Amino acid sequence: MGDLLLSSWPWYIAGPLIGLFVPLLLLLTGKAFGVSSSLKHACAATVPGRAEYFRYDWKASGLWNLLFVIGILLGGVVAVQLLGGGGPTGISSATKADLQALGLTEFSGLVPPELFSWSSLTTGPGFVAIVLGGFLVGFGARYAGGCTSGHAITGLATLQWPSLLAVVGFFIGGLLTTYGLLPLLL
Repeated sequence: MGDLLLSSWPWYIAGPLIGLFVPLLLLLTGKAFGVSSSLKHACAATVPGRAEYFRYDWKASGLWNLLFVIGILLGGVVAVQLLGGGGPTGISSATKADLQALGLTEFSGLVPPELFSWSSLTTGPGFVAIVLGGFLVGFGARYAGGCTSGHAITGLATLQWPSLLAVVGFFIGGLLTTYGLLPLLL
């Protein structure tokens, strides 16, 4: 059982399992899968009454979402601490060569520490990747009415036209960032 949990699952198994999760969640709870709205609920829970935007009954509408996100985080902790996961991310040799050509050399963690670490905040590329990128991701998720997981998994599974447009936009943005912005930053 441990090998099954620790090994990568092929796309033809993992994909359908994720796809089946959406209707199961809708059937059991009537709630749509998504993570980005949990930040709004967390702010409403911790800063009540400060801003009009956060004045709503977060327990009735968002408690399940907060518990879902806590479960995701706890699942990650269990995977790394108890099951021994958390090793280096498996990337292809071609991707590694492309990243090395851009100046990235460390591939032992989930993300390159040259861009994503406390010390990189004082560099231009690190600041852009962490602070500006984080702001744009957060703003974009709220502006688009959901994050990548919400649109790509739930939105597409429920045949929502705006989610299809959002997913196409995510891919275009990813390509522009990979082939345009990242080479400029590095």
